Amino acid sequence: MSFPREKDSSDRKFIEALARGLDVLRAFGPGAGLLGNQEIANRTGLPKATVSRLTYTLTKLGYLSYSPQLEKYQLDVGVLALGYAYLANLRVRQVARPLMELMAKRTKTAITLSCRDRLSMIYVENVRDEEATMLRVEIGNRLPLATTAPGRAYLAALPEDDRNFLMRFLEEKAGDDWPQVRQGIEKAVRDYAEKGYCVALGDWDRSINSVAVPLHLHDGTLMALACGGPSYLVSQQMVEEQLCHQLVHLAREIQSIAL
Repeated sequence: MSFPREKDSSDRKFIEALARGLDVLRAFGPGAGLLGNQEIANRTGLPKATVSRLTYTLTKLGYLSYSPQLEKYQLDVGVLALGYAYLANLRVRQVARPLMELMAKRTKTAITLSCRDRLSMIYVENVRDEEATMLRVEIGNRLPLATTAPGRAYLAALPEDDRNFLMRFLEEKAGDDWPQVRQGIEKAVRDYAEKGYCVALGDWDRSINSVAVPLHLHDGTLMALACGGPSYLVSQQMVEEQLCHQLVHLAREIQSIAL
């Protein structure tokens, strides 16, 4: 499946070679380990000859390392440096974390902050109460855009044209499951319009209930703030009667001071 890009590749200012290089780096998802050129080609849809040139260049630049014995590549420290720089400069994390900690302790849940990367949401901050340790949430982890509370909150807050753009790729990815996936997204859009939040009650993981709200930063960045936990601790009633309102208040508080 092709991935959505924010700019049309026919744009004269769009550098296709750079986009392809980034596609190669994105092929190394969590748990990918070492990948050969053919494996990367299969994941990106790029010709193997193109992949070979890109992996060579990225190795020279320090973003990939090469194992001669295995004839495979893995991410190198250059990628980590970029990720660390992004997180270090993301001021909203510094503002949000102490407020998230207070809510996590009060509600005995996990509170997460995430942003979108193509068809996934990526955690950039998380805190959790000790009783919510079942949720193994780590910074950098990905979760689906279409079936999780943070993803649905993000989609619901987008302008309609932008949401429809992503929906085309989500439909391609979902395949036969699309009618059910679309129904969940459409409900989330209505819920956000009427209530200001979106929920996922066992939709992504049967054992997890969660609620999320979009977080609009002053620079135009759109993120998602979520709260949840194992269903034996976080019931549907708890989500709808307690957590949703507290999370909406938390988002407003963060937005008011995250200049």
